[in-house]
Amino acid sequence: MTLAPSELTIRPLSGADELGLFCGLSYVLDHELADDLATGRRRPEWMWVALRGDRVLARIAWWTGQEGAAPQALDFFDLDDTLPEPERGEIGRQLLEKAEAAVLPAGSARPEYGRFVPPDWREDPAVRDGVEARIRVMEATGARMLVERLRLEWRGGTPVPEDTGRLTFRPVSGREDLVALMTPVMEGTLDAHGQQDLASGLSSREAAEKHYDEEFAHFGTPQEWWRIAELPGGEPVGFVIPARNNYHPVLAYIGVLPAHRGHGYIDDILAEGTRVLAAQGVDRIRAATDLGNVPMAKSFERLGYVNFERAFNMTWDQP
Repeated sequence: MTLAPSELTIRPLSGADELGLFCGLSYVLDHELADDLATGRRRPEWMWVALRGDRVLARIAWWTGQEGAAPQALDFFDLDDTLPEPERGEIGRQLLEKAEAAVLPAGSARPEYGRFVPPDWREDPAVRDGVEARIRVMEATGARMLVERLRLEWRGGTPVPEDTGRLTFRPVSGREDLVALMTPVMEGTLDAHGQQDLASGLSSREAAEKHYDEEFAHFGTPQEWWRIAELPGGEPVGFVIPARNNYHPVLAYIGVLPAHRGHGYIDDILAEGTRVLAAQGVDRIRAATDLGNVPMAKSFERLGYVNFERAFNMTWDQP
């Protein structure tokens, strides 16, 4: 099915003043859009709509973490779920293909598609239908599911875990101090993105450096918050990266070295990261873990974190 050009207008926003038009459909990140535009994390030419008259039938947008950088993530893709199939899917496909051709630099890798969904999205038929419609459009353009993740939150008023004394904690002294510990953590990792990096041919060291340089290096909060966990004799056990991203206080990464897994140290390390951020007076701490990382999910649950949402990421195999 292909809609005639006269039936459908596909175009980018002409400027930030068309944000109201873009919000003709809704998503949980709508409240961030105005600030993202003001700070350069989004651009009007990265935000596209499919229109029939003045009715928004679909929309799409890309995001970057650093002003002036290329798109790093495809995080908005909404369809009018009152439309029947196959019309809904065909509109989504046309929008994705036309916008992508205009937004992404020629020959560049296609950023991952990420979507936040309710924690029980499979149990609600209407929500499931909408989620699966978006997945089908992505799959029709060659994307595959990479991972489904639990999004977790510690909320102010939740007891802050006390230090058990089993481990001691010191600040990270620099890039090499952390990368040297991240390297063995990458071996046997349950994290889907880490596994993807290794499957692409990167060594454990290269994967650790990539993660550091693409994420940790850009945090504006003090590196002194980052903690390395050690046994009383000084042997490193793991680490935690408390920080604040563009939107929330977060635990960006938690790792336990392979030789020390299975001893429950993850709870001690997670508790330390929580204490660091709670001491800053934050009212919430965000974190995430892959659905398949059961030990990490159980640790968050034991320490009072709430699974408030899920997320999934889809990726295109790069040539």
